[in-house]
Parts: sequence; structure tokens; C-alpha cells
Amino acid sequence: MPMSPVFACLALGVALIFGEGSASYHHQSPAAHLAADFGVKVFQQVVQASKDLNVVFSPYGVASVMAMLQLTTGGETQQQIQEAMQFKIDEKGMAPALHQLYKELMGPWNKDEISTADAIFVQRDLKLVQGFMPHFFRLFRTTVKQVDFSETERARFIVNDWVKRHTKGMISDLLGEGAVDQLTRLVLVNALYFNGQWKMPFLESSTHHRLFHKSDGSTVSVPMMAQTNKFNYTEFTTPDGHYYDILELPYHGNTLSMFIAAPYEKEVPLSALTSILDAQLISQWRGNMTTLTRLLVLPKFSLESEIDLRRPLENLGMTDMFRPNQADFSRLSDQELLYVSQALQKVKIEVNESGTVASSSTALTVSARMAPEEIIMDRPFLFVVRHNPTGTVLFMGQVMEP
Repeated sequence: MPMSPVFACLALGVALIFGEGSASYHHQSPAAHLAADFGVKVFQQVVQASKDLNVVFSPYGVASVMAMLQLTTGGETQQQIQEAMQFKIDEKGMAPALHQLYKELMGPWNKDEISTADAIFVQRDLKLVQGFMPHFFRLFRTTVKQVDFSETERARFIVNDWVKRHTKGMISDLLGEGAVDQLTRLVLVNALYFNGQWKMPFLESSTHHRLFHKSDGSTVSVPMMAQTNKFNYTEFTTPDGHYYDILELPYHGNTLSMFIAAPYEKEVPLSALTSILDAQLISQWRGNMTTLTRLLVLPKFSLESEIDLRRPLENLGMTDMFRPNQADFSRLSDQELLYVSQALQKVKIEVNESGTVASSSTALTVSARMAPEEIIMDRPFLFVVRHNPTGTVLFMGQVMEP
């Protein structure tokens, strides 16, 4: 019997630039930590602007695109990006470390399916700085793709088709009408796809409607999955004294997990947690966990986000790249004045009971004998999908209403 996917997710980080007029190194590398931390900082900016809206986001996707963008910039523009990311992409050892991270994420030992790809589409007749193409290939192991953006619809189709293929059809129209025009010179894209099955699936027969408490005090009835099992669990306290629960849901390959975190008291806003979030804190969660028997009640949820990244990136100090009279892309081309005109990300995620009935029955039968404490996620919660050997945060989000 084939196993249905627990969820298929994809994330795309994109920056559009217009002309003016271990195989197994099972440890968390500094490069992986820096990329994860930068992505989480951008997520913080996104949720601050989103307030009580659902958000799904790819920290890995935005870090990948900004690493590529860093290589095309010079002067103050590049310095702002390096300061925000806390690393220089062309300093010794950084690009090889990120490529090793890529191989670790794509490795068959994960069992759960991850695929990620980067692409750079450049205007065919743009005169590039001598040596740029081989230098880019050496660092990112991907060739520069040349297209004619003056044929706007054809160029848009080429980029969207690449995205569609690398996200298995889940994101088919990344660049909408008008996103490409006669002044487009460069499009940078990262595509990320994940398909994982719970190590301990939920029984569909155990899913029932329950009340979910929204941040405004109202309630809504939503389908919630339930299972009693042994879970890795811990509690943490925010600096202002609010307790929150964190529970780990492993995927069947044992290298990837979803971490669920929510304030213990319903009246405490989720922002009390998201405002202090960084990659190190997520690592601390896992390092402090103990295995406890719990009844977990978790909403099924399906989220889709389309995020304008300009304001979040500007808030982190990367302002010059968006300003035509200040942006410096001289390491890409010294023929035209270039600047970033658009930065966006589209992400979809679906979380449900999926797995096999036999596997699910086994897991629940063993645990049901214990007297459980309950962890009921009936209030806004944070989720993090993490590759534990490297600490890479692939996806994260907040569920304000399933």
C-alpha cells in the first residue's frame, strides 16, 4: 500500500533586478547556523507585519537567494547584505560549506524527500563583468541561464516553468503578469520541496472537530488530529516570564522534525515567543527535550502565503539594493545601473494525518496504555520544520486560525 505524503511544501525566494531606464557531515556547521539565523530574522520581520494572520515561510529559501544576490553586489550595497547575513559568500570556506549543507539536505539518508535548486536568469545581451559566470558557477554549482526579457511573456514562462518543475507543480505561477518587463535584467530563484511522512502517524478516525481559541478571544470549530504517544517535549520561559510548551514530531527518516511551540496560557500572544526567536533558541529546545507520554491534539492545517520581502529586508538594514540611485551591482555588470525592484516568496504547506493505517495503529496502541497528560494546541501556535543534523530551518510559520 503506497504511503500518502504527510505534507508537500515548497518555498521560493525570488529577487527581481531591473535596469534603470556529507555526503554526511552530521553536525551543525557555522554556515548552516548563520543561514538559518538570517532566515529566522526575516521571518520575525514578516510576522511582525502580519500580526494575527497565518504565515508560512521558508528561512532556507530567502537565505539561498540573498547569498546569490550578495555575489552580484559591491560597495555599500554588498556591505549591508553581508552585515545582515553575518557572512561573506566568497570568503574562504563559506561556499563549500553551504554546498556541503545542500548535499546533506538532498542525501538519501533523510528518507523524507527534500529537493532544492537555485537558478539565476540573466538578460541575454547584458554585458557581464569578466569572470562573473565561472566565479558564480564555482561558488553555487549552477550555470547562469540567459534569457531575453524583452520577450516578456516568454521570459516569464521560462522562469515559471522552471519553478513549476522544481516544486512538482505546487507553485505554477510565481511571477504574475507584469512581473517581468522590458527593464528586467536578472531573476534569482530558489525552489524548495519537501514531502515527509510522520514517524508516528495519526489515525484518521481519531480526528474530530474541536474549538480553536483565536487571538481575539473568539473560537472556531476545526478538525483536530489526536494521538497518545511518547514525544520529545520541553518547556521554556520567555524573558518576561511566560511559559511555553515545545513538542517534537519526527518524520519517518529521523533526520527531520516539526517542532510545535505555543504559550502555555491562552491569553499570552504568540508574539511573546516569535519576538525572541532565533536559530540558537530552536537548537536549545531540542537539546533540552525529554521523552514523555502525552496526548497530542493538533489541528490539520493548510496554509499558503505570498510575501513581499522588501520591507522585512529593508528593516534588517538592506536598503541600498532597492534604491536605483544607490544600488551597486558592479560585480555583475558595469554597463547599466541596476537595483532590486521586487523580492517575494510564495509558500504552501499542508499538515494532516498521512501515513499508513498499520503503522499508525501500532504507534497508538503501544502508547494508549499510559495515563497521558494532554497537550492541546487549541490556540495560536508556531511550527518549525528543521533538518536536525545541520540545524537548517526549511519552513516555519504561525497558525492563528487553522
